[in-house]
Amino acid sequence: MLEVANLARQYATPRGPLSILSGVSLSLKRGDAAAIMGPSGAGKSTLLYILGGLDRPTSGAVTLDGRDPFALSEKHLAAFRNQSVGFVFQDHCLLPQCSVLENVLTPTLVAKDKTGAAQRARDLLAQVGLGGRLDHRPAELSGGEKQRVSLARALINKPLLLLCDEPTGNLDEASAEVVAGMLLELHRRQETILIVVTHSPELAARFPLRYELRNANLHPAAA
Repeated sequence: MLEVANLARQYATPRGPLSILSGVSLSLKRGDAAAIMGPSGAGKSTLLYILGGLDRPTSGAVTLDGRDPFALSEKHLAAFRNQSVGFVFQDHCLLPQCSVLENVLTPTLVAKDKTGAAQRARDLLAQVGLGGRLDHRPAELSGGEKQRVSLARALINKPLLLLCDEPTGNLDEASAEVVAGMLLELHRRQETILIVVTHSPELAARFPLRYELRNANLHPAAA
């Protein structure tokens, strides 16, 4: 379960505090899939980074599976992110010097028990249609293929929460359709809590739960 209560994020500016998020509340359970839309600068990425423990709220509360990540030390917060949260970014963020398989295995490097990690990585890559590209480098892949690698990497540690920041934003229409389908199918298989922020109405329309971030707050999207 993900619980967000009265979340606020402000930034100090020479003209006084700038409120990016104010009073944001959200409740999602395992298996839920939600899309968040809104204009550029509305705070969508800021919200995603707070939910994933990459940024801290000014006030309010976030709990994931009953745990408050912001009550943890930096060391334990990093471990919490690694084990409980998967991230997919618009620019895939793959390591160019590493193979496809090595990129997917990156989040497992800090794990004490790596038993089965390599096989799980191969299985995930097969599920995203890249089982025959394990030894290729990112430069040898298309944009859509790179994003599929990042999706497999995000799921390698079986996270409860999967966060995607414009996962199809840099892709052509055909590649975006493929990545969106694989994202939703893998979410269904693993029963994660999936949250995607996007500018794409086509992608958002595929989600059962849809929200709009406007005026610093979260609202159910119009049908």
